[in-house]
Amino acid sequence: MSIKHFDEMTWPEVEALDRERVIPLLPTGAIEAHGPHLPLNTDVIIAQAMVESAAELLLHDGLQPLIMPAISYTAAGFASSFAGTISPTPGAVRGAIVGIGRSLGRHGFPRLAVANSHLDPLHLASIRAAIDVLDDAIEVIFPNITKKPWALRLSDEFKSGACHAGQYETSVVMAARPDLVREDKRTDLEPVPISISEAIQAGKTSFVAAGGDQAYFGYPAEASAEEGAATVKILGEILRDAVKEALEPGAPEA
Repeated sequence: MSIKHFDEMTWPEVEALDRERVIPLLPTGAIEAHGPHLPLNTDVIIAQAMVESAAELLLHDGLQPLIMPAISYTAAGFASSFAGTISPTPGAVRGAIVGIGRSLGRHGFPRLAVANSHLDPLHLASIRAAIDVLDDAIEVIFPNITKKPWALRLSDEFKSGACHAGQYETSVVMAARPDLVREDKRTDLEPVPISISEAIQAGKTSFVAAGGDQAYFGYPAEASAEEGAATVKILGEILRDAVKEALEPGAPEA
């Protein structure tokens, strides 16, 4: 077996897949402002890195990873005032996931694993709503990295909530797509130690209102490719472990 990319296959090749071994892996992200130093598709890059890392582990486990094309457009209201941010209604990603899940279910796939790195509350709620709709069509595996136990594995900056385009996300992009990091901007950025999660709880609805007038929070100048590579490994393990837990209910997490 080898890692396969769904959109590069022919229909007979898809038809021939072993439905009990195959694990479709769906990256979800957003197109939104990530400071003056990271590209608009940062969340997509992180989700794809998570999927690629998990795919290697699942292949080693004797399963058939199937990497799906990423969902890139979703609600991104917190960054909507910044140029380049694309923020459709929350129903867009809900409908996309439901459509993908139902299509896979019709073709005999029993499960779908979602890897998400966009933490906007409306986006997360849309994923959960899609999972509820798909309950009778296909099993959806979704390790929400904002929740325990998954969040506890990630960096201190991530757990603090001050992590949009900060050290955590910048490090991953430096590891996965260093060509897209504007180093001349990144190294001069001052820390913005404001927790987005706390700002949300306080009723803030935009990055600017939360104190991020450059669309970043955290410590991007302290990022490194080494930290990013370690984070990608952890993200891959999180997705792999969520799949294993779904396949073997009650099994202890790795």
